Amino acid sequence: MGGQTILDLIASTLVFGSLLLMGLRINASNADNMQAYRGDLLVQENLVSVVTMLEYDFRKIGYCKDPSKIPDPNKAIIYASTNKIKFLTDLPVSSSNLIGDGIVDTLEYSVGDVSETPNTPNPRDRLLYRVENSSPRIGVNLGVTIFDLQYFDESKTKLAVPVAVPGNIRTIQITIQVENLAGYTYLKQFGGGVMDSILNTYQSAYWRQVRLVARNLDNR
Repeated sequence: MGGQTILDLIASTLVFGSLLLMGLRINASNADNMQAYRGDLLVQENLVSVVTMLEYDFRKIGYCKDPSKIPDPNKAIIYASTNKIKFLTDLPVSSSNLIGDGIVDTLEYSVGDVSETPNTPNPRDRLLYRVENSSPRIGVNLGVTIFDLQYFDESKTKLAVPVAVPGNIRTIQITIQVENLAGYTYLKQFGGGVMDSILNTYQSAYWRQVRLVARNLDNR
């Protein structure tokens, strides 16, 4: 009788331990899923912010409230390479005056090197720079890991970079990738769940504008 009781206790302990382990794994999985969801949401929001800013500014290449100030669209783009572009435009005066003040401004976009972000866990993120006129070069870190620009002429031929004659640019291809700055950890099972290991990953979001056309570049 005593032996049967001991066997029952051992069996109950094993069943309870299995259920407890199963519950812990379910809880850990739910926590991982929630962490991943929040990371994905943050990455998507950062990507939307970058894309909205880029599309708005790039479509105003060569624009000025006073058209006589930029009479030649061939001179609208000053410099163009894979990770840097500088052009003439008319920057908004305020949130209530987006059409500009009729004074020609310069706007520069570029991306820094990974060595400029040593304090973030993600080894691939870079600073995206947006410089108005002679303002200080201040980077905005939204987790940008890829910022690539390609240029095409009127016949849709890809131009070598840096572009020797920026006036030949007719359309621009923009490629952006954004990743989570900090990433998150999750449990991975090996050998049918025999061993667990903590791994780290970074969610990412990718966007490409295949042929962005600035209206003023077409006024040739």
